[in-house]
Amino acid sequence: MNKSVFTSESVTCGHPDKVCDQIADRILDEILAQDPESHVACEVTACTDKVHIFGEITTDAKVDYEETARKVIENIGYTRPGVGFDAESCRIIVDLHAQSPDIARGIRRNGVSDEALNSGAGDQGIMFGYACKQTDSLMPLPIELAHALTKKLENVRRSRELSYLLPDGKSQVTVEYEDQVPKRITTVVLSTQHEPQIGINTLRNDVIERIILPVLPKNMLDNNTRFYINPTGRFVEGGPAADSGLTGRKIISDTYGGYARHGGGAFSGKDASKVDRSGAYMARYMAKNIVASGLADQCEVQLSYAIGLTDPISIRVDTFGTGLLSDELICEKICRNIDPRPAAIIRKFDLTSPNFSRVSCYGHFGSNAEHMPWESTDLKTIIL
Repeated sequence: MNKSVFTSESVTCGHPDKVCDQIADRILDEILAQDPESHVACEVTACTDKVHIFGEITTDAKVDYEETARKVIENIGYTRPGVGFDAESCRIIVDLHAQSPDIARGIRRNGVSDEALNSGAGDQGIMFGYACKQTDSLMPLPIELAHALTKKLENVRRSRELSYLLPDGKSQVTVEYEDQVPKRITTVVLSTQHEPQIGINTLRNDVIERIILPVLPKNMLDNNTRFYINPTGRFVEGGPAADSGLTGRKIISDTYGGYARHGGGAFSGKDASKVDRSGAYMARYMAKNIVASGLADQCEVQLSYAIGLTDPISIRVDTFGTGLLSDELICEKICRNIDPRPAAIIRKFDLTSPNFSRVSCYGHFGSNAEHMPWESTDLKTIIL
């Protein structure tokens, strides 16, 4: 029997990096709501009392970027003045300019005609998609559990069930595998920002009883499972006031928790002409349908693109020896039923609609994105 462990991390909506991702995606959605043909590459940084919005945007939309950012920060829960970062008083700097014409000439699309579908990729790059049978959502178990904990942490804060909690927080879950099958949870780490008056023992007991135990599968916990709640003993200063934030710095928790490879490109703030986003969504769709069809127990798909070119440079399927057919034959089957051109991906998944804010936190794949089109398994019977 071969035993191993794997650990994945998730962060709450109040984490500094996620504050930036949410602002960037909300700006993208506001733009797409007015002008679906916009090209957006919006980056955000945040630190004590300051947010900086910068990048390239070409659009006919009229958006109040500062007001949009303040609404996001307010909704997250940073509303108390005098603590280093709040929606009303933080300084917001906007430095945006139009997209480079050298890039635009290779990706211009107008509408969804057959000719428009030949629009090129917005950049070169490689994207990975992954799926496995560890969970109902066909995601690796560690990242699904880590997201479930941070979502629960946010819920008990917003509901005031634990009224002393503040927006920043993160989780980490370690799962033990036997012959690649998840068997038990060995370790849980959860850190949450809190009001200064709360005692550490009260906080730790509350977190275990009201967050961890209701979320994690009881049959995977035992007397040897270790819980580390706020290991330093104090987490009062949090969010951008305590640590700077940046878009795209949580790409591993956005995807598969490190269980599968990552091409390196971030998602948030980018319209779907950027294959970092649309290509990653298509790769997940392909991998998920291969596993859902029963052709493999796990699957990783790699796509690669070149700027201005329509078709992928390469498509690779790897089932890690679990496939019913050879990886080459499985790749041929799935490719007969998908169109991997960037504009075709945009049309198939309706990626000009303003829906990206829905997945800015807690994962772009799996249970958090179950209603998004790239999570569909509509090909599972077709590709058999």
